[in-house]
Amino acid sequence: MKFLRSLPFAYLAACSYAAAEQQPDPEPQYIFSNPPASASEYRIPTSYESAVLGRRILALTPLGTLATVFPDASGGRQPEGLGGMPLGLLEYVADCEEDGNPTFLAINIETTFKNVRGGSNISLAQQWTPPYPPDKRIKSTFWDWLFGRNDEPTDRVPYSAVNLPRYSLIGYIEKMDAAATADMASCFVDTHPDAKYWLPGNPIHESEFVRLVVTKVYWIGGFGDRAYIGWIPVEEWKNVTRKEWESVELPGEKEGWKEWSSSDL
Repeated sequence: MKFLRSLPFAYLAACSYAAAEQQPDPEPQYIFSNPPASASEYRIPTSYESAVLGRRILALTPLGTLATVFPDASGGRQPEGLGGMPLGLLEYVADCEEDGNPTFLAINIETTFKNVRGGSNISLAQQWTPPYPPDKRIKSTFWDWLFGRNDEPTDRVPYSAVNLPRYSLIGYIEKMDAAATADMASCFVDTHPDAKYWLPGNPIHESEFVRLVVTKVYWIGGFGDRAYIGWIPVEEWKNVTRKEWESVELPGEKEGWKEWSSSDL
């Protein structure tokens, strides 16, 4: 009976809320793929526009995850049965060349580069991390509020990470010429000051500068109703100029940005 007596209030509240809204909140329909152009209220960026954003992420993001696989033959302290198993490890990244090939300081004792020498394929995953939290977070719907579904614990990440762009670069490792070492060292240490201790010729570990020669680019720009999701032609990735990526802005580079709300979908 107590529940039935509360229904009129819930009904009035629902009516009041609906009257205040200009339109109902539809559910998101395209999360992991792009909708037909006619089905979206937003202009989805082209693959080239997405490449420009991706090149900016590469320039501004000093960390990434390098993925390799263990060779079939085990060795050293490696357990048995790891052959063909994937491994992803954090790595310092720098954007020291103009063609979109990331630069790495390869410490030869590292498992990642041991796997590469053993014949492994390699890919680099990076995501955009905004330096400022949004002023406006993604909102719950009225029905979430009414039925208590928005009573969530404090979010440890102050933004919707899956709504932000990220990519995977697939390619192969290529050693840099010794003549380029000085320029690479200057660029890399500008991005990672502590890397000065592991530069080629250091007394601790053998190291060398290498590039990931990008052959394929997979891009997720955010949710599929407003962002491009799919493969970016590698020629587009490599043809982006510094002027182009310096002229765009990623979400959260400046204070005051807003995430989308469910009423925007």
